[in-house]
Amino acid sequence: MRFFLLLLALHAGASWAHNHAQGDIQVRHPWSRATAPGAKVGAGYMEIRNNGTQRDRLLSVSTAVAKRVELHLTEREGEVMKMRQVKVIDIPARERFTLRPGGAHLMLVDIVQPLRKGERFAMTLRFERAGEVEVQFEVQEMGSRHPHH
Repeated sequence: MRFFLLLLALHAGASWAHNHAQGDIQVRHPWSRATAPGAKVGAGYMEIRNNGTQRDRLLSVSTAVAKRVELHLTEREGEVMKMRQVKVIDIPARERFTLRPGGAHLMLVDIVQPLRKGERFAMTLRFERAGEVEVQFEVQEMGSRHPHH
């Protein structure tokens, strides 16, 4: 019986590590890719759900693993994909916004050490309406295209 309760507690903890909520905002499956030694940038990805009736906006992000975090969108201009920094990311009411490789993402600038597969790190997301959401990112292998559970 103790073993079963321990397994249940570990499973619940692992599930919680992938979902974070504050107010109407839910952050699901935050993850990052491992970086090469000497790399100065990394990226963060996740799904943000706004379960509320009003738009919210991601205003800023901070973490101890990088000197700064920028909000980036990737857009097609003709045949070329271009990445650009934005001041905020709008999260429409009752919708989800996905940050993923090749699309919108968090750019971790001047990382303090390489991100290593299997490690976790904290980030604080600051929303206009929901306030601050503390999130744990799981580092996946280099080249990952989606989070592994």
